[in-house]
Amino acid sequence: MRVDSRARPAAGRTPPSARAGLVLASALAAIAASGPAHARPAGSNAVVELRRTTDGVPHVRATSWHGLGLGVGYAQAQDALCTLADGFLTYEGRRSAHFGPEARPPHDSMLGRPTNLELDIFFRGFADADMLARQRAAQPPALQQLVQGYAAGYNRYLREARGAAPGAAARSCLNEPWVREISADDVYRRFYAAQIGAGYARFIPQIVKARPAPVAATAVPRAAGERPVWLVPGVGRQAGLGSNALAFGRAATGEDGGVLLGNPHWYWGGPDRFYQMHLTLPGQLDVAGVAFLGVPVVMIGFNDQVAWSHTVSAARRFGLFDLTLDAADATRYQVDGVTAAMQARTVAVEVRGADGRLSTVTRTLYRSRQGPVVDLGAWHPALGWAGGHAVALRDANAENFRVFRNYLAWNQARSLEDFIAIQRREAALPWVNTLAIGRGDPRAWYADLGVVPATPDALRAACATPLSRGFAALDGVTPFLDGSRSACDWQHDAAAVQPGTLPAAALPTLLREDYVANMNDSYWLGNPQQPLEGFPAVLGGERQALSLRGRQGHRLAERLMRSAGGSSLRLSQALMRESLAARSHSAELFKDELLDAACGAPALAAACQVLRSWPGTAQAQDRGALLWDAFWEQLEKTVPPQQLWRVPFSAAAPLDTPRDPDGSDPRVAQALEAAQRSLADRGVALDAPVGQQRLVRSGGREVPLYGACQAGGYFAVACNYDGSWRMGPDSIGNTYLQGVRFGHHGVEAHTLLAHGQDEAAVDNGPGEAPVLRYARKDWLAFPFREEEIARDPGLTRLLLQP
Repeated sequence: MRVDSRARPAAGRTPPSARAGLVLASALAAIAASGPAHARPAGSNAVVELRRTTDGVPHVRATSWHGLGLGVGYAQAQDALCTLADGFLTYEGRRSAHFGPEARPPHDSMLGRPTNLELDIFFRGFADADMLARQRAAQPPALQQLVQGYAAGYNRYLREARGAAPGAAARSCLNEPWVREISADDVYRRFYAAQIGAGYARFIPQIVKARPAPVAATAVPRAAGERPVWLVPGVGRQAGLGSNALAFGRAATGEDGGVLLGNPHWYWGGPDRFYQMHLTLPGQLDVAGVAFLGVPVVMIGFNDQVAWSHTVSAARRFGLFDLTLDAADATRYQVDGVTAAMQARTVAVEVRGADGRLSTVTRTLYRSRQGPVVDLGAWHPALGWAGGHAVALRDANAENFRVFRNYLAWNQARSLEDFIAIQRREAALPWVNTLAIGRGDPRAWYADLGVVPATPDALRAACATPLSRGFAALDGVTPFLDGSRSACDWQHDAAAVQPGTLPAAALPTLLREDYVANMNDSYWLGNPQQPLEGFPAVLGGERQALSLRGRQGHRLAERLMRSAGGSSLRLSQALMRESLAARSHSAELFKDELLDAACGAPALAAACQVLRSWPGTAQAQDRGALLWDAFWEQLEKTVPPQQLWRVPFSAAAPLDTPRDPDGSDPRVAQALEAAQRSLADRGVALDAPVGQQRLVRSGGREVPLYGACQAGGYFAVACNYDGSWRMGPDSIGNTYLQGVRFGHHGVEAHTLLAHGQDEAAVDNGPGEAPVLRYARKDWLAFPFREEEIARDPGLTRLLLQP
């Protein structure tokens, strides 16, 4: 690892911020009229200052919330106009009118990739005027002004880009009819898409297609084929989506200031990719970090008093209800012996046919008192809308309009205590764990504190049905209750911020002076010395085996605490270095045992020689990692865990079990043979270096990368849903990394943005500097203070008239 304190731009290349060809003549004239940029005060009421430093990171400085939002909207549109426009089209429910009903969005997101028609029907039916009114009313004035300013800034950039001189650099989508100006409503719909990421977003096709059908009697569900996405914890459709986060306190640093590593594994493209920025409103706000595209506040980041990061939570944020239907009318259901009619809403969507003509398609959405009817019959007929039953879905976040006001309050937090108080007050986080540290505070904070259904285990037991009991054998976390009894509704505690959700005091939190960590396992082991127990099953479970990535994260924390010698600086540097070491924990723990037992056959001699020489890491130059990963994947497919491990998992030794694999099982050697064949079928040598296959195309070059999918216990993740190795906008992996510590002079942060600021940086477009920085592990010393920004060698300025 190299820590770059001077943050030079790549030699011979124009910083991404210097795309001046897209700046409107009026803006340039305003700057020229005001004289040199430094001659106009940054705090002037007449301008918003958009500065960019090395790697094109925008620093937006304004004197009003509206002006700050304007700068954010302008900067994001500069870097990601086409991705943003495509997202706003989705949230408005207008994809089919431009791209046809059967096409799908170009990139994955938390919404998955339903058809355009499915997305349009959903957003037309759910992100409607009533939702917008509730969303808007829930926001404080400052956030409302930020949102209005964001829309104004986005629109300003779009007008300027379209009015630029012929021949100026332009986005490929610039003059497409689906790229339009936006309003504040578009940003609020974008908020909604984020808040439902762990609920409705996982069921869009099943919601919009739900309708009654005469099918025979109910049967107990059973596993059939691919595991449904809604049985996979978290958000999205890829198991690798998640994060690592570690936070250290005084026992580790020897000082009152903590150290934090944030390492999200997230989308490299599409509307939910991270965008890095620094926002300043003198006297009120000074915060840096990342947000989803379309969001004008920092979601993961730091200010001069606190730093925080997130990991995807194992808790369920939705629940199912077994509805008993009226025998004479499948759109009526029973509640306490009385039948009630479902709400039926017809939604109309414009669609473009193959001949280019527009027509209107209508669909009817059905809703019960518990939420929309959802047809899961494609997975099992018992979960369809038939046989006298239907399934209703309740999303705990559907009415949670507090998410982004929570983030705005955190952006302004004055201490770790203040940060914690905000989280307890709002109880707003929709589907993530939180880890945080504070300046001058000896503690580190972990919390799975947000919106969780109030479904205690006793309620689930009392409200089980034959259908829900069968379902629980496959998924013991999702609450599935009897919808025919009002006594089985989600409970309401007067202390809860939102009806039907658990109050903050009932959710798992932990303050420690050594460390806290989460790698997407449940809340149970935020720290192995203090397990969190006694919580309801809906939160994800306790006394369960950690992932290999989780075990490695805790071992890393313990090792670094011992080696840091009571220095936050040494700890921070070691943490950044080790987070990108790309160690395979499965190989660290089990390689020798497995090979000693399985390598007797002559047909495996070459593979075994490669693996014995392999150092157990997936650095770009390492030979053997591709083979090991293929072997481990085959092993997991062919040998059930209860048969692989001689010592099974024990809650008394969670970091050391399961262990002792039975390498003598003939299926182990067979898995290695299958791994050999899989590489041969792809034309890849057994000893091919990682970077020969794991590449990203950026800036006209092939850039070798490191890391691997999480299954082998890699802390540094680089993965594709389709199993390919080449990284690009459809990949997931390390995205925004931040190493933050609070020293004697305040916050010190180093960052990496693996996929870059520009929407095309990992698709052979411009703005490749951050991608190259990530590839060489050259952490950027983030210029947070004014004097650091002023001396940054990549500094450019643009003044925007409000």
